[in-house]
Amino acid sequence: MSTPNGGLITETNIQYYEGAQQFFISTLTQGSVTTTFNTDLILGSADSWNPNDSDYALNNFLIFTSANGITFVPYITSYTVVGNTITFPGNLPQFSYVRIQLKSTAVENNYGSYEYTKLNDIINNFIVGYVGQDKLIPRVNRTDVIFHAKRGLQEFSFDTLKSIKSQELSVPGSLSVPMPQDYVNYVKMSWVDAIGVKHTIYPTQLTSSPSETPLQDNFGDIIQDQFGENTEGSSQTDERWAANNPANITGAGINNNGLDWWGMNSWGYGFQNYGQRYGGDPVNMQTNGWFTINESTGTISFSSDLANKLILLEYISDGLAYDLDTKVPKMAESAMYAHLSYSILSTRANVQEYVVQRYKKQRSSELRNAKIRLSNIKLDEIVQVMRGKSKWIKS
Repeated sequence: MSTPNGGLITETNIQYYEGAQQFFISTLTQGSVTTTFNTDLILGSADSWNPNDSDYALNNFLIFTSANGITFVPYITSYTVVGNTITFPGNLPQFSYVRIQLKSTAVENNYGSYEYTKLNDIINNFIVGYVGQDKLIPRVNRTDVIFHAKRGLQEFSFDTLKSIKSQELSVPGSLSVPMPQDYVNYVKMSWVDAIGVKHTIYPTQLTSSPSETPLQDNFGDIIQDQFGENTEGSSQTDERWAANNPANITGAGINNNGLDWWGMNSWGYGFQNYGQRYGGDPVNMQTNGWFTINESTGTISFSSDLANKLILLEYISDGLAYDLDTKVPKMAESAMYAHLSYSILSTRANVQEYVVQRYKKQRSSELRNAKIRLSNIKLDEIVQVMRGKSKWIKS
């Protein structure tokens, strides 16, 4: 079905896949076109129609014109954008064509959008379906619904919705990178090898970053500045951890005799290294490195063996950091309605307790269903795992 016919899909195939919409100018008096993309048009500034303008790169679309609908050329004359309507300085030539082309990043951001429902649509649907005369909620302020919807999205984002985001970073010589701007908590940290395989990096319990590092005099007293505030120095704990060779902890490396502590050499020649890793904590006996989170500075620090390596930081946000995040998977839409009903009724006076408890149970039930749906467990994947369990262990 290439043409929207009143359903939930409002874009044509060419709008969705190519990010393009074409207009045929049939009259002498047409001087504007209005796009129907799911993506709003963005004009960097009033003068960014000009390719030489410094804000031209901020535009998320390009304009092309054609006299025959086959050969299109860029349109670089002035125009204005209000909403999704592009207005040209004069009437467009009759029987000509105008093509609006979204840039590739804007097109890609729209892919998969049907999987989600905008939070604003959920708010509108809730007010229509759950609020009114002869309904359990006779009236409610829209601001109250917005508040509870945002709180629900935050809570759902932590452990129910698929809100895992990721950043690909390189570990600098300082061994420290800033937290992502919308960071709430990490999910997984990995370093990526030459063939793209991830290796899990674990948080260390061997050290931690101090939140304060006050300077002390020779008597151990903390030194204050002229304003009476404690003077701060650099963290010696962080410096010692950064300078440490992780092989001193894991035992991974080459000993003085050139023998590999991990390999067979240490067991096959002279036994001079025999037992030197005996009693090691399995948590520390790994070669993927460690990381620590410094909440006071908002940074993530890594052990020295991860310097210059490519890492992948997977983390969760609360779903409200950016406008594009304010959307809910359709599989969790019912859970959001149940959350709104319970949240509004539980904060109102003169609502009988059995009604509140009824909607609390409904919220829990819908939330459980949403978790099961979003877990995305497939039977074939379970079968594949079980097949792996039947392997013989050979010595």
